[in-house]
Amino acid sequence: MGTETVRTGALDEAAELRREQRGWYFYDWACSVYSTSVLTVFLGPYLTSVAEHAADADGYVHPLGVPVRAGSFFAYSVSLSVILAVVLMPLVGSAADRTGRKKHLLGAAAYTGAAATTGMFFLNGDRYLLGGMLLVVANAAQSVALMLYNSYLPQIAPPEERDAISSRGWAFGYLAGSLVLIVNLVLYSAHDSFGLSETEAVRICLAAAGLWWGAFTLIPLRRLRDRGGRGGRTPPEATAPGLRQLAATVRDMRRHPLTLSFLLAYLVYNDGIQTVISQASVYGSEELGLGQSTLIGAVLLVQVLAVAGALTMGRLARTYGAKRTILGSLVAWTVTLAAGYFLPAGAPVWFFVLASGIGLVLGGSQALSRSLFSHLVPPGKEAEYFAAYEMSDRGMSWLGPLLFGVTYQLTGSYRSAIISLVAFFVIGFVLLARVPVRRAIGEAGNPVPQKI
Repeated sequence: MGTETVRTGALDEAAELRREQRGWYFYDWACSVYSTSVLTVFLGPYLTSVAEHAADADGYVHPLGVPVRAGSFFAYSVSLSVILAVVLMPLVGSAADRTGRKKHLLGAAAYTGAAATTGMFFLNGDRYLLGGMLLVVANAAQSVALMLYNSYLPQIAPPEERDAISSRGWAFGYLAGSLVLIVNLVLYSAHDSFGLSETEAVRICLAAAGLWWGAFTLIPLRRLRDRGGRGGRTPPEATAPGLRQLAATVRDMRRHPLTLSFLLAYLVYNDGIQTVISQASVYGSEELGLGQSTLIGAVLLVQVLAVAGALTMGRLARTYGAKRTILGSLVAWTVTLAAGYFLPAGAPVWFFVLASGIGLVLGGSQALSRSLFSHLVPPGKEAEYFAAYEMSDRGMSWLGPLLFGVTYQLTGSYRSAIISLVAFFVIGFVLLARVPVRRAIGEAGNPVPQKI
């Protein structure tokens, strides 16, 4: 009877874990629409146009009395949101681990971002300050929420399943981004048929992303469970400013140098990934002379193929291990950039081929990096360590754009600028190849999977 009770309890726990995993996938489904439709496609050009409408005769706006070129306002707002996220993520991550109330903090961050995004419906006329404020809040909230979301991975997935589960999460996100982007593009392209102005169509697309984010966040909040926190006395750095908390986390990582080595490798190659994502449209428009419709179509193609890429690379990781699969993806990134250097101008077909290559390796390389890092996190410090990981993902990806800009300034060629990014994938490959991940996992106090 006792054995049967234990078996039943184990089955119930396994079923509950599967339910939690399915709920976890849906946060990617909820928030990825913000990244795709709002940040990548619609908000940048629209907020810039609002700022230009409010600008003076010399093309400047004056937030808080500071003269800013209208064309730079969006970029500065994104930068400010990153600074805010850098301050908040270590604080929230430490609080989540200490109190065990991770789900409550995830909900607070998600609904703050969703409300700010929905509020973008009221961004019209010359309300550029409103747009900048909402962007800063939404972007910072998304970073904090994603940090908490990622930190659930080692708690809801046994070691041998993390690659597959992380890949499914990314695939869910890219699928949602693709579906909503298709609907938005139909609304935007045929706004006259719906009796809407172009501005009204954009505002509806922005607000719809916020509503989508908020509605589907209900699923993970109902299914994810809080675990007990570390408890104990609150250390002074836990209430310190965010940068001091980050420094405390990095000091703790020094006791796990191999975890820090992986994070350094990820910082380098992810900087290359983020720069390719942000600068590919500039390369397409300025160097290849492609139109806006072609560029938006390429973004959509990347989203669709990233679903297949994430799932395929998840399967490859089960056979070859996550580390080898990531290393293979870095080789693929290098080949893709090299091919991009030779793309002929005015040939959208070849740009779509380039977008296909990016899409197939994008989701998988990011998903497997997340799952591999989850093995290197000491138990009980998931949110704190994932704060550092998320900051590597979002808050420290500045060197790639700098190299891209400096290369273009020195050579006057976007082709030279795009090929310069190969350095990040080569250096990242070398750094990752040198990390003995099996030993790193053991030193972090975690069980080592058969394939890693």
